[in-house]
Amino acid sequence: MAALFHGLSDPTRLSIVQRLAAGEARVVDLTALLGMAQSTVSAHLACLRDCDLVVARPEGRQMFYSLAHPEVLEVLASAEVLLAVTGNGMDLRPAGGSDVPAAGGEVA
Repeated sequence: MAALFHGLSDPTRLSIVQRLAAGEARVVDLTALLGMAQSTVSAHLACLRDCDLVVARPEGRQMFYSLAHPEVLEVLASAEVLLAVTGNGMDLRPAGGSDVPAAGGEVA
Protein backbone atom coordinates (compact mmCIF):
# COMPACT_ATOMS: atom_id res chain seq x y z
CA MET A 1 0.00 0.00 0.00
CA ALA A 2 2.90 2.33 0.73
CA ALA A 3 4.19 1.91 -2.85
CA LEU A 4 0.75 2.82 -4.22
CA PHE A 5 0.53 6.00 -2.18
CA HIS A 6 4.14 6.88 -2.93
CA GLY A 7 3.33 6.70 -6.63
CA LEU A 8 0.39 9.05 -6.12
CA SER A 9 2.18 11.40 -3.71
CA ASP A 10 3.58 13.76 -6.35
CA PRO A 11 1.47 16.33 -8.26
CA THR A 12 3.26 15.54 -11.52
CA ARG A 13 2.59 11.82 -11.17
CA LEU A 14 -1.05 12.57 -10.35
CA SER A 15 -1.27 14.62 -13.55
CA ILE A 16 0.26 11.76 -15.53
CA VAL A 17 -2.21 9.27 -14.06
CA GLN A 18 -5.11 11.59 -14.82
CA ARG A 19 -3.91 12.07 -18.41
CA LEU A 20 -3.51 8.33 -18.89
CA ALA A 21 -7.10 7.89 -17.74
CA ALA A 22 -8.04 9.35 -21.13
CA GLY A 23 -5.90 6.79 -22.98
CA GLU A 24 -2.37 5.89 -23.96
CA ALA A 25 0.29 8.56 -24.23
CA ARG A 26 3.90 8.81 -25.28
CA VAL A 27 6.55 10.67 -23.30
CA VAL A 28 6.45 13.46 -25.90
CA ASP A 29 2.69 13.84 -25.32
CA LEU A 30 3.23 14.08 -21.57
CA THR A 31 6.11 16.54 -21.85
CA ALA A 32 3.92 18.83 -23.96
CA LEU A 33 1.06 18.59 -21.45
CA LEU A 34 3.22 19.12 -18.38
CA GLY A 35 5.77 21.53 -19.83
CA MET A 36 8.61 19.49 -18.39
CA ALA A 37 11.82 18.00 -19.72
CA GLN A 38 11.70 14.51 -21.18
CA SER A 39 14.08 13.22 -18.52
CA THR A 40 11.84 14.50 -15.73
CA VAL A 41 8.71 12.94 -17.21
CA SER A 42 10.58 9.68 -17.83
CA ALA A 43 11.69 9.59 -14.19
CA HIS A 44 8.09 10.03 -13.02
CA LEU A 45 6.93 7.31 -15.41
CA ALA A 46 9.64 5.00 -14.04
CA CYS A 47 8.31 5.59 -10.53
CA LEU A 48 4.75 4.87 -11.67
CA ARG A 49 5.94 1.68 -13.38
CA ASP A 50 7.83 0.62 -10.25
CA CYS A 51 4.62 1.13 -8.26
CA ASP A 52 2.74 -1.00 -10.82
CA LEU A 53 0.41 1.88 -11.70
CA VAL A 54 1.54 2.29 -15.32
CA VAL A 55 2.52 -0.14 -18.06
CA ALA A 56 4.47 0.51 -21.24
CA ARG A 57 3.82 -0.88 -24.70
CA PRO A 58 6.56 -0.58 -27.32
CA GLU A 59 5.58 0.23 -30.88
CA GLY A 60 8.51 0.65 -33.22
CA ARG A 61 10.88 3.14 -31.62
CA GLN A 62 8.17 4.63 -29.42
CA MET A 63 6.80 3.61 -26.05
CA PHE A 64 3.13 4.06 -25.23
CA TYR A 65 2.13 4.33 -21.57
CA SER A 66 -1.24 3.44 -20.07
CA LEU A 67 -2.76 2.76 -16.67
CA ALA A 68 -2.01 -0.73 -15.42
CA HIS A 69 -5.12 -0.75 -13.25
CA PRO A 70 -7.95 1.68 -14.03
CA GLU A 71 -9.20 1.07 -10.48
CA VAL A 72 -6.68 3.70 -9.37
CA LEU A 73 -9.22 6.26 -10.63
CA GLU A 74 -11.60 5.08 -7.91
CA VAL A 75 -8.88 5.79 -5.34
CA LEU A 76 -8.48 9.33 -6.73
CA ALA A 77 -12.25 9.88 -6.73
CA SER A 78 -12.39 8.74 -3.09
CA ALA A 79 -9.51 11.09 -2.26
CA GLU A 80 -11.42 14.01 -3.78
CA VAL A 81 -14.46 13.16 -1.62
CA LEU A 82 -12.34 12.84 1.51
CA LEU A 83 -10.59 16.13 0.82
CA ALA A 84 -13.94 17.84 0.30
CA VAL A 85 -15.44 16.57 3.57
CA THR A 86 -12.34 17.54 5.53
CA GLY A 87 -12.46 21.07 4.16
CA ASN A 88 -9.36 20.57 2.05
CA GLY A 89 -11.20 20.10 -1.22
CA MET A 90 -9.20 20.27 -4.38
CA ASP A 91 -9.59 19.24 -7.96
CA LEU A 92 -7.19 16.43 -8.84
CA ARG A 93 -7.60 16.95 -12.58
CA PRO A 94 -4.47 17.98 -14.48
CA ALA A 95 -3.59 21.62 -15.00
CA GLY A 96 -5.13 23.03 -18.14
CA GLY A 97 -8.65 22.06 -17.13
CA SER A 98 -9.01 19.16 -19.56
CA ASP A 99 -11.70 16.77 -18.53
CA VAL A 100 -10.66 13.16 -18.14
CA PRO A 101 -12.89 10.21 -17.39
CA ALA A 102 -13.36 9.48 -13.71
CA ALA A 103 -14.10 6.07 -12.31
CA GLY A 104 -16.89 4.48 -14.28
CA GLY A 105 -16.05 6.45 -17.42
CA GLU A 106 -17.79 9.65 -16.36
CA VAL A 107 -16.05 12.95 -16.90
CA ALA A 108 -14.93 14.37 -13.57
